[in-house]
Amino acid sequence: MVFIKLVCTDIEPSLLSRADSNINSAYLICQALCFRPTFFRIFKRKDVEEFSPNPYMATLLNCAMWVFYGLPFVTPHSTLVITINGFGLCIELAYITAYLRFANNKKRMRVIKWLAGELCFFVLVVGLTLGFRHTPHDRSLVVGILCVVFNILMYAMPLDIMRMVIKTKSVEYMPFLLSLAGFLNGCIWVTYAQLYRFDLYITISNSAGAFLGAIQLILYGCYYSSTPKRNDRNKTPAEVQLPTTTDGRIRPSV
Repeated sequence: MVFIKLVCTDIEPSLLSRADSNINSAYLICQALCFRPTFFRIFKRKDVEEFSPNPYMATLLNCAMWVFYGLPFVTPHSTLVITINGFGLCIELAYITAYLRFANNKKRMRVIKWLAGELCFFVLVVGLTLGFRHTPHDRSLVVGILCVVFNILMYAMPLDIMRMVIKTKSVEYMPFLLSLAGFLNGCIWVTYAQLYRFDLYITISNSAGAFLGAIQLILYGCYYSSTPKRNDRNKTPAEVQLPTTTDGRIRPSV
């Protein structure tokens, strides 16, 4: 799941914390705008078509890992990380629920199996971290490395869609707003990690995210013009005109 953070470092901490609620509200709006066209189409057609659930499942686990990373007994003073990724966790659950509603049985079972695997993995990470790492420094190190890995995987999930774009020369199933949000999210989180409070894990993972987001935007620009228009895709065979003579009779094929 994808999030856009506006960070201002020239204001006092008290003013920054007071502005957090307004910034988080803006997050919800940005998130809804990024995914709304895709899910509006899914709701309208009552079919997930060829849209991939991979970005949503990867973002769900990524948000859960970052929430755990930001807890006081893992990484103290990381309220912003908890708040933003907590909202993201709820939003991704809503999107995955909608996907499950309109997916066929095969796709639905695949998503459910992945969700079960993610839950087991997350519980295992929490248990092992709290059980065998007894200081915030050690816990932050272990969970931070995992967060870097899963954050990069989250950004890399659209790679299967990118492969489809190159193969079909169509960006129909690679939403532009999602790619743009991924790019901006990576750039702004890197800025946050450099200016507000340096965090190596956030810097590494979101630098990779900004790079992959830029590649998606380049692909979108390259193949947008070759994407079939929706009206052309929706034409039925009956709408395709047969060659006729001047008096309206069907001209026999040669």
